[in-house]
Amino acid sequence: MGASKTDHFTDKQNEIAILAKALGHPARIAIIEYLLKVNTCICGDIVNELPLAQPTVSQHLKELKNAGLIKGEIEGNAICYCVDEKTFQKLELYFNKLTTKILKKKTNCC
Repeated sequence: MGASKTDHFTDKQNEIAILAKALGHPARIAIIEYLLKVNTCICGDIVNELPLAQPTVSQHLKELKNAGLIKGEIEGNAICYCVDEKTFQKLELYFNKLTTKILKKKTNCC
């Protein structure tokens, strides 16, 4: 079997791409913003906050959790979700490095 497309890139590049893909939907951005606003919540609270059906919200939560952007703990028959700070620190570091390089470069491109 041949190499997959991701095999041609570094682990770090693949990791950032997975995180960016998970953040690439406005409903997921809204979920992250809501979790930051309330600090923690259960799935039902998120469903009440967004104009989406419960199965759709659950699918978005699954994508965010699989990417490591959120974490969840089972509490009774509900799952309490919160933002995974370590993952967002990785994103912050990555984008800070990019911004620093861009600002230092200051070329007359385009």
